[in-house]
Amino acid sequence: MQSEDRVLRKSAFESMYGTFDKFKNTCAATLSAQIKAVNFYAKARRYDSSLEAALDGTEVPVSVYKNLIEAVHDNMHYMYDYVALRKKLLGVDELHFYDLYTPVVPDADMKITFEEAKETVLKALAPMGEDYLAILKEGFENRWIDVYENEGKTSGAYSAGARVHPYVLLNHKDTLNCMFTLAHEMGHAIHSYLSNKNQPVVYSDYVIFVAEVASTCNEALLMQYLLKNTEDKKQRAYLINYFLEQFRTTLYRQTMFAEFELKINEMVAAGESLTAEGLNELYGELNKLYFGDGIVLDDEIKLEWARIPHFYYDYYVYQYATGYSAAIALSQRILKYGEPAVKDYIGFLKGGCSTDPISLLKGAGVDMATTQPINEALAMFGELVKEMEEAMAE
Repeated sequence: MQSEDRVLRKSAFESMYGTFDKFKNTCAATLSAQIKAVNFYAKARRYDSSLEAALDGTEVPVSVYKNLIEAVHDNMHYMYDYVALRKKLLGVDELHFYDLYTPVVPDADMKITFEEAKETVLKALAPMGEDYLAILKEGFENRWIDVYENEGKTSGAYSAGARVHPYVLLNHKDTLNCMFTLAHEMGHAIHSYLSNKNQPVVYSDYVIFVAEVASTCNEALLMQYLLKNTEDKKQRAYLINYFLEQFRTTLYRQTMFAEFELKINEMVAAGESLTAEGLNELYGELNKLYFGDGIVLDDEIKLEWARIPHFYYDYYVYQYATGYSAAIALSQRILKYGEPAVKDYIGFLKGGCSTDPISLLKGAGVDMATTQPINEALAMFGELVKEMEEAMAE
């Protein structure tokens, strides 16, 4: 799907979804059973909806979920601009869904060793202050991190917040993405470190709603640093494209998933059946809404719901979008206000789950009970689309 060969992309796209099509009724029956179970338990426990039941566990108001969808709907024009730009840069007569993952900017060949990545991340996170950097350096220098691929080692990356100190797993491959992964996982690690040091055990483990904030805030600060210090036009365009794809896949795409999950739960609560045909129709309508008329609504993409595991996680996926919005807002606040904003942010990292997540973030300077952080993040996306268009026109 990322290949520059369009025939290969199309073939892979059709082959993958062609296989899901053969099992669509089984997938629909499985998803239907899951949603029925979620709604049964919500009703048995006297909640007004399955959404209220799911969010109650992390003390997040239902309005936060619905505000996210509303705010993204209000800013859909930025995504339509991005779709038009992608079509233009790829030079195709029609943009299809199998064209969404191939790079629109040639690889700028940014080979970054682990030592270089550590040095750059330290510089990028300098606005966080000496105390934060001291913990970061301790992690770098005292073997908190398993860096490279090895036989029998699991893939991917993660941070485990043990009380002695966090442990971070990486599989560093000297790429730009790996440098962002380092910043991301160390954000988790320092969040765990500060929560464990400042909270009793019962309050030290933060909830999922805020888990991605600390990691993504680090990524946002790293991106801002790289954009500020990169003069090479090709590399700058490559970085902007990377940032745009984060917005597209995290804020827009995950919100679309969240809206789909909400709608299918509402259908079941109203006594409607979830059939493959009905799910295809709903998912197709949402893709049309989120991507606009600038892309061909391929029949295959209507089956994407069948391969998304998050629809079985009970209203989990929206937290990627809210966490990303909060992280963007916090990074901008840190860069704008400096030490006072950092102090508020460190207080949030120390908070664990000592109060509800909305209050914790409000203390850091971001009110996720409103649509403002989401609107501001999407406005930044719109500005980056314009800058990308101007950069590629030169």
